[in-house]
Amino acid sequence: MNPLWQDHTATQFEDDALAMRVYTSQLLGQEPSLVLHGGGNTSLKATITNFYGQQEDVLYVKGSGWDLATITKSGFAPVRMNALLHMATLPHLSDSDMVREQRAAMLNPDAPTPSVEAILHAIIPFAYVDHTHADAVVAISNTPNGEAQIRAAYHDERVLVLPYVMPGFVLARDVYERTQGIDWSAIEGIVLLHHGIFTFGHTAKESYERMIRLVSRAEAYLKANGAWDALAQSSAQSPDLLRLARLRQAVSMHAHRPMIALLDDSERNVGFANLPNMPSVATQGCLTPDHIIRTKRIPLVMGESDDPEEQVKAYAEAYEGYFNEFATTQTLLDPAPRWAVWEKHGTLTFAETAKGAGIASDIVRHTLRAIQWAEHLGGWQALSPKDLFEMEYWELEQAKLKKASNRPPFEGKVALVTGGASGIGKACVEALRAQGACVIALDLNESITSITGTDALGVACDVTDSAALKHAIQEGIRRFGGLDLLISNAGIFPPSMSIEAMAADRWESSLSVNLTSHQRLLQACIPYLRHGIAPSVVFVGSKNVPAPGNNAGAYSVAKAGLTQLARVAALELAQEGIRVNVVHPDAVFDTGIWSEDILAKRAESYHMTIEQYKTKNLLKTTIISADVARLVMAMLGEAFSKTTGAQIPIDGGNDRVI
Repeated sequence: MNPLWQDHTATQFEDDALAMRVYTSQLLGQEPSLVLHGGGNTSLKATITNFYGQQEDVLYVKGSGWDLATITKSGFAPVRMNALLHMATLPHLSDSDMVREQRAAMLNPDAPTPSVEAILHAIIPFAYVDHTHADAVVAISNTPNGEAQIRAAYHDERVLVLPYVMPGFVLARDVYERTQGIDWSAIEGIVLLHHGIFTFGHTAKESYERMIRLVSRAEAYLKANGAWDALAQSSAQSPDLLRLARLRQAVSMHAHRPMIALLDDSERNVGFANLPNMPSVATQGCLTPDHIIRTKRIPLVMGESDDPEEQVKAYAEAYEGYFNEFATTQTLLDPAPRWAVWEKHGTLTFAETAKGAGIASDIVRHTLRAIQWAEHLGGWQALSPKDLFEMEYWELEQAKLKKASNRPPFEGKVALVTGGASGIGKACVEALRAQGACVIALDLNESITSITGTDALGVACDVTDSAALKHAIQEGIRRFGGLDLLISNAGIFPPSMSIEAMAADRWESSLSVNLTSHQRLLQACIPYLRHGIAPSVVFVGSKNVPAPGNNAGAYSVAKAGLTQLARVAALELAQEGIRVNVVHPDAVFDTGIWSEDILAKRAESYHMTIEQYKTKNLLKTTIISADVARLVMAMLGEAFSKTTGAQIPIDGGNDRVI
């Protein structure tokens, strides 16, 4: 492992110990083989002048929920050392009481909750303490003779090796008892089997360099025993996307909420999925118990021909059996898997958000590598199911889950929007993302590909090209695992022209974009919507359907046909639980179809000025794309969950419609 310490960078922090603590914490956080997404913790002991002008010893420890890679000074909780050291002497202390007392001992009540390892950091008598879940260290200890192999790896290093103990107060108390009378100057690190490694030093550089050196020794041990590069690799087969959607639906049903399914078909993940002993080694347990909140104890294993619904059902039943075996007073969590190994295709991770699925996917990649390392050393042997159950149902882990109970209305759902680069489509994309959905946005405009974020995929696509449209839909399904919501919005507004004067290509163009493309879109999406979560479709129609305007025949006829398509679809799809509704906007002037020329000609056809035309509705109001998007969100959501086949105007009131 290469050290990242830079003397010329560190120099600027020489007079600010907490800034130096931030610097080396970020160095550790930048190395995913040490910590992943909030894992690990660091601390600094300092003497400060408190509010009353008194000198006081304080532990600045990483706050819960902060990520070492991005932590700042505000991410460290200042806790009085005397309180932490006193807690270490108590024979018993519940973790809830420990958290409460640690918060009560904080100098700044607005700081984050201190790490559950704060007491352990306090009893290590060095200014700087670093704790990571280094892959190499944990992998070596996750073998049948893990302790012996760890000792062999560190045979000439000053390392204290301790057995696994549940994190929190129990671990702190165990280390406290085991280190009474120890000569701390004789050791440079502590390895906690199945958990991770601590290093410490009088300076930030000393502690950091010890961490890098000791982890490098573990990596060297893997290399010396031929394990480091013993990683299987295979090319993925094209996945059956309908089976993927079915799997996501089944997982969501057992999770009791929509879930994103993220496929990783990298060569290493596919290589692992194709291992002859994959079903047995994949289901031994987590790399480190800290991961269980993201991955559960074991994955779902799905063969090439397995039925997704049956496999998820069997997993859920087995999970309930695991719970019943070890539960005392705990309440059963949802029994759905959080990751899966899919033979010939790689791995899948499931989470309420794309970001969460990505975090779990990172953990899985590191886990698969560690499993193969351990197998090469003699076998992968994770912690026992009982130990992992205690971590999964630990009161402090459950508290983390409760914090995420207030969910956005479309969290975990996947939506597809056409015409997503501007106007109503863009407003819908933004509203869906704001309300928690993952969005597949299609548009003819190449700018759609500039959409960024784990929760959105922008695809440049001509919706009148059936092959391109199908490919774009498949790309979105592959990205998020399924489809729940469809906003069929793409459209054009031809220049004003009477029926008599209308050119054939104008007529055909309007029908192709404003009608036929929507039929092709719906046709391609129905198989996936059938396996969606509370699936719903909204077609963007027009006021011109109930109240057509003169010289707008091509547009009005196409939109009328679109509305009739939606009505028939509502009839056909209701039995499958797919709702289909229509919104009829009028005069939404911030959309791309309203050029200055079109606006002027439409106003002229009504013998109005442009300003009069813009507010010709009964309420004398203007309607913008965001207004339409708000209505569409409502139609997709719970408020309209018992409604299908409806046509809702958003036009400020039109006397001809009314």
